[in-house]
Amino acid sequence: MLDPQFVPHAVNALIFAALGLIVFVAGFVVIDWWTPYDLWKEIVEEKNTALAIMVAGISLGLSLIIAAAIHG
Repeated sequence: MLDPQFVPHAVNALIFAALGLIVFVAGFVVIDWWTPYDLWKEIVEEKNTALAIMVAGISLGLSLIIAAAIHG
């Protein structure tokens, strides 16, 4: 049998997950906008490994900040 608090907790988890994804995508769009070149073209077409590693680091940092802000 399910815990009576399961549904409210599951709904809260989905809301916060969606909120986190929205904030992450918005942050990534801002980072892409600030760079002087097209990130996708540089990483995929030009195979710029250094830029891919930098974007991965930025993504991880942004994710940690969002998780800490949501967790409280």
